[in-house]
Amino acid sequence: MAQTTTPVAPPVAKPAAAPPARSPLRRFLHAREASTFLALVVLFALGTLIAPGFVGTDNFLTVGQQIAQIGIMAVGVTFVIINAEIDLSVGSIYGLGAVVCGLLMTSDVAWPLAALGGIAAGAAAGLLNGLMTVGFGIPSFIVTLGTLSVYRGVTLLLSGGAPISLSAKDPAVAEFNLLGQGKLFGVVPMQLVLFALVAVVGTIVLSRSRYGFNTYAVGGSAEAARLCGINTGRVKVAAFTLSGTLAGLAGVLGLSFLSYVQGVTGTGMELTAISAVIIGGAALFGGSGTMLGTVIGVAFIGVLQNILNLRGISSFWQTVATGAVIILAVAADTWLRRRSGRR
Repeated sequence: MAQTTTPVAPPVAKPAAAPPARSPLRRFLHAREASTFLALVVLFALGTLIAPGFVGTDNFLTVGQQIAQIGIMAVGVTFVIINAEIDLSVGSIYGLGAVVCGLLMTSDVAWPLAALGGIAAGAAAGLLNGLMTVGFGIPSFIVTLGTLSVYRGVTLLLSGGAPISLSAKDPAVAEFNLLGQGKLFGVVPMQLVLFALVAVVGTIVLSRSRYGFNTYAVGGSAEAARLCGINTGRVKVAAFTLSGTLAGLAGVLGLSFLSYVQGVTGTGMELTAISAVIIGGAALFGGSGTMLGTVIGVAFIGVLQNILNLRGISSFWQTVATGAVIILAVAADTWLRRRSGRR
């Protein structure tokens, strides 16, 4: 009698184990902002050791107030740079927004309307930058290099080359000055609060909205984004408009803080704002960067300048130090790109 054998089922392959999820700390350490954050920590430790008066709530709040205007401008510049463009005119737009606001206030226009006028002037300047870049196909470096001078000239023409001063004795001016000089709960500078609000909104737009997705897509490859149905021109024009709007807002805050503005106000601020974005990890060739990185970059520049001030270092050497940091940041970005390309 033949023996029957029980069929043996083939072994079932076990599904491959899913890779363990990275902890938030590990994700951050692999992020582009990590190196800048670690550099900020080192700089903070250095300031603690060599700069008398560096550690203290008052000093930290002062640094926050000092970086607020540059920070607001840098938020707008972040959108432009991720789009693989550049805006060299934000310093001039800063001055334009401040002068327009100042002229309106000295003409007895209510300060909220005057402030909106300064912001609108910045938005119009940014819109013009975007339309010329997209409409005529001129590189944004050339467009904004030209409008840097054009907007500065318009600012000087509007002010007649004379400074504009606001009298704090005027009740309307006193209310307006609260934007730049006031403190929330008597402690936190209002400028820092406004910077934080702008940064939070910028973060949400860049990381959670369709426009933010389109911004990264256009910066990564404008042609691929176009083939996917994204209106690349509209995305870029919106980025320039946003950059100009925030530069105008920063100019209004600057006027509110000093109660004084002249035609050359804001000269050189464009380089500081762009530097903060690059130091924060955004690639000059577009397609990458985060708002968190920009905030860290702004803080790094502010802390560096604060330490140099506390040490009594000349402003000329501060300019040298900032330029050296920019070169190191771009060199590090280039090295990381090449290293990732070899993998």
